Amino acid sequence: MACRRSNRILTLLGALFSGLIAVALIAASNASAAGSSTTPPAPGAKPAGFGVLLVTPRVSTVPGNATLTVHFDAKLTPIAQAQLPKLTPALAGAWSQPTATTLRFTPTAAYLPGTVVHLTVPAGIKATDGGVLKRAVTRTYQVGEPSSARLSQLLADLRYLPVHFVSSHDPRAGDENAQLQALYSPPSGQFVFGHGWPAQLHSLWSVDNAVVLRGAVMNFEAQHGLPIDGVAGPTVWKALVQARVAWHLNTAGYSYAIGSEASPESLTLYHNGAVALHTPANTGIPGESTAQGTFPVFERLRSQVMRGTNPDGSHYADLVQWVAYFNGGDAVHYMPRADYGTPQSLGCIELPYTAAETAWGYLTYGTLVTVTG
Repeated sequence: MACRRSNRILTLLGALFSGLIAVALIAASNASAAGSSTTPPAPGAKPAGFGVLLVTPRVSTVPGNATLTVHFDAKLTPIAQAQLPKLTPALAGAWSQPTATTLRFTPTAAYLPGTVVHLTVPAGIKATDGGVLKRAVTRTYQVGEPSSARLSQLLADLRYLPVHFVSSHDPRAGDENAQLQALYSPPSGQFVFGHGWPAQLHSLWSVDNAVVLRGAVMNFEAQHGLPIDGVAGPTVWKALVQARVAWHLNTAGYSYAIGSEASPESLTLYHNGAVALHTPANTGIPGESTAQGTFPVFERLRSQVMRGTNPDGSHYADLVQWVAYFNGGDAVHYMPRADYGTPQSLGCIELPYTAAETAWGYLTYGTLVTVTG
């Protein structure tokens, strides 16, 4: 009995297994038939994915004369002028015809610093295998700061420094495109010091001395009606380029002052390499001394009531004239005293009336004042 029951079960399992195999074979046959009836790809059709791989430079801040390159993921066909990428705002230069998979823009001018530039690669550009760029691609850049070396060169060219820039490659006046490109690729050359300047000014000079350049920029800003902060921002760079193109030089000349705390104390003022004034002066008393160093004049007043507190705690309110502030509350000005040449002030450099009036005419915005021991 047990043996007959086991054989019957095995027979039923075998039948079921055979049925499953048959179903599987029928499904496989149907799938094969369906695959053989699928329409094959058209000859030469471009697979999905044709587009822009990347745009270089890949950073968001670029020089104003940067070369821009668009890289595609397939070889390009020749492109009509109207179909080339666009720069906004426009810039003089040329797009190359495709070199395999790239388009390259080479500028012949440059943007001013701070300019926001949009590069648009239009839809419709075609690949040699039939692919078409379906959507426009846009990249945005901001033009960064120009070369600091060019700042010194321009200020020297325009006579806002005590040096001259000598170069056979310096762009000539009137060539705005060349002047703009030189902001980012400055010409080689050398700076030549003018005659008659004191050793203190010689020791200060370098192409990247922040105090010297700040003073020169302040002087330039004052003469061109710009806010006086000594910072070469986009507005200053634009005005510098315009002045260099039109050859609008500093006609007021270059001034430099030295306040000496050596006895007898004095102020010596140089203008265009010659001594314009040498006069006795008073500097700060012990505990309220005049800070040593070099500082640009940042404020000028014909007269003012100076108010403050004396070392003994009493208060003062003194009418002073011909005021030129150069370091915080320290200024060169007239102050009536019985004599001059010794420490008497609370940090300012005090001068006799006539000397102060003369000095004020030279101590324009940005003029450097050096205080020495």
